[in-house]
Amino acid sequence: MILFPAVDIKNGQCVRLRQGLENEVTVFSTDPVAMAEHWERLGASWLHLVDLDGAFSGRPVNQNLIREICEKVKIPVQLGGGIRDIDVATVYIDAGVKRLIIGTMALEENSMFADLCIKFPGQIGVSLDARNGKLKSRGWVADTGLMVEDVVALLESLGSSFFVYTDISRDGMQSGVNIRSLEKMLGLATKPVIVAGGISVLQDIMEIYPFSSKGLEGVITGRAIYSGSLDFKMAVKWIEEQQQ
Repeated sequence: MILFPAVDIKNGQCVRLRQGLENEVTVFSTDPVAMAEHWERLGASWLHLVDLDGAFSGRPVNQNLIREICEKVKIPVQLGGGIRDIDVATVYIDAGVKRLIIGTMALEENSMFADLCIKFPGQIGVSLDARNGKLKSRGWVADTGLMVEDVVALLESLGSSFFVYTDISRDGMQSGVNIRSLEKMLGLATKPVIVAGGISVLQDIMEIYPFSSKGLEGVITGRAIYSGSLDFKMAVKWIEEQQQ
């Protein structure tokens, strides 16, 4: 199981939002590049980047920062936020991003999403962001009218190679992972699933670790590792010990 440290970029800073709300922002660092290098030093095997400006505006905003991060760290980087056409996706892949996480395009432009998966096989995943099972898009501000179970099989058939599943009600709240919704998501997907939202302490990691044998590829953590309630280095060590 992979522990993905999140570097969410807004206005050139490393931030976290509460429940995805644009005005519920906490700045953790004014230097996202240094933050990325910090998590690499502490043992991260992957980095999870989000262009929050891109997610809200629908266009890439922090390409230069993201390119610099890819140049500075040796670990692979996955990125989401504002990737809504193939040209933008290509710019990021060329910049060194290993995997792209698509939200709005995957839900609203099935044909374009399928073309993207064909162009970059194995590198395209889908972000499924849900509140009470109901999917949101466009930076979590738009209702899609869809439930999680409505789209998983279709997105896999179009070429999605993994999913990032976020329970919006838990995101940034440090209230623990919604185990029931995670189990449901794992039951729907045949591709690997990464879960986000709710991680607070090492016990939360321990609680979901058994699902790594049922399709859970990893967990994304943000606020917890910035606030210190989760010791990132210790959590990585614990996971490594289980896998020996």
